[in-house]
Amino acid sequence: MVRGELFRLADRLNTSFWFIPLLMSSLSIGFAWVTLALEEPVTSWMADHLQWRFSAEAEGVSAVLQVVASSMITMAGVVFSMTLVALSLASSQLGPRLLRNFMSDTPTQLVLGTFISTFLYCLVVLRAVRRSEELAFVPHLSVMVGVLLAVASVGVFIYFIHHVSVSIQANEVAGRIGRELIESADQLFPAGEGGEGPEPDAELLESMGRESAPFYAQADGYLQFVDVAALIALARQEDLVFRLEVQPGRYVIAGTPLLRVWPPNRLTRALVEPLQGCFVQGRQRTRAQDIEHGVEQLVEVALRALSPSLNDPFTAMTCIDHLGAALSRLAAGELPSPYRYDDQQRLRLIAPADNFVAIASAAFAPIRQHSGGSAAVNLHLLDTLAQIIGFTRRPQDRAVLMEQGQMIAHRAREGGFDAQVSEQLQQRWETLEAQCPNIASA
Repeated sequence: MVRGELFRLADRLNTSFWFIPLLMSSLSIGFAWVTLALEEPVTSWMADHLQWRFSAEAEGVSAVLQVVASSMITMAGVVFSMTLVALSLASSQLGPRLLRNFMSDTPTQLVLGTFISTFLYCLVVLRAVRRSEELAFVPHLSVMVGVLLAVASVGVFIYFIHHVSVSIQANEVAGRIGRELIESADQLFPAGEGGEGPEPDAELLESMGRESAPFYAQADGYLQFVDVAALIALARQEDLVFRLEVQPGRYVIAGTPLLRVWPPNRLTRALVEPLQGCFVQGRQRTRAQDIEHGVEQLVEVALRALSPSLNDPFTAMTCIDHLGAALSRLAAGELPSPYRYDDQQRLRLIAPADNFVAIASAAFAPIRQHSGGSAAVNLHLLDTLAQIIGFTRRPQDRAVLMEQGQMIAHRAREGGFDAQVSEQLQQRWETLEAQCPNIASA
């Protein structure tokens, strides 16, 4: 339950434009009070040891702080406007589902926080300046820090212009999604939660299918996170066996079974609340336990690039490259067992995971179907399939890749391309066929 709530909170904070700026702003206010408190001892030390004395008057100091503060809030507005333009451009050309990736961009959040925190710092210091002759107070140290913050903010602004210019490039977006997809693949294949053991007794599995009691979803939404460790601990505590009915990433309607409990007579009201805490649902999919989400994001970018309005096969080929890199790691890795055991080697959870066949089909079938007459994309698809097959370890994985390649070759033989392209496609298919002759002949 705790992990589920932490995941929900971390996901909301990571994809917000307010958390980091608010945190930095709070720290800047505290930092301003610290510099004001250290004003007298620091300036005295500098005068005694460095022979450095400040001579600015209250009016001049106030003017400097006002200029810095007004400049920072103006630059914050410019940064916010540029961010909205980048979001609008990404939504229209790359797909609305990629907005979440831009919202979680940490450099943008830090840049916004830098300008706002510098603005608030100058306001707090400006409030401490007193112009009365009897109670005059000029915070020289704090003003010097404020000027340094302003200089640093200018450097941050220059960096932000470069960052935005790079981040909206299609190849950069595809590369970022590809890196996240590879990270997800490394984390989920093989899965590492709960002990794994041999396949359980067939009689137990049959009994679960016949007698288990369903636990229903309480709300609508995408299943974002399943706390596998908490489910195993709860099953051990209550001496139960759970079977997940829905994988992360799927949309769940209230009243749909999330899992089944065996023995059925132990699904009591006291067990409902702990079970609810093991599942996190939301309005959007996340990549935490949903590897197909990253695949579909790359596919979406590729399909938009192949649309008649853009007609950009090179972006589609870039997406195919990143899909190939991720699927090569999946093909070479060990698929997690659906059977999870506790530390006493007793079956506690059956959790079917994504398999390579489904992921490969989701990655290449839509691109193949929409590649149309693009010879470059089809040739690149065959080359990528050949590269992935070199990493495969399971016959069923090779079979799904060969199936995708065979469909491309079939289109070439039907006359979908000119003679020269058809010959090139046939040669690539023969190269692919030579890697798996048994599967191809079947």
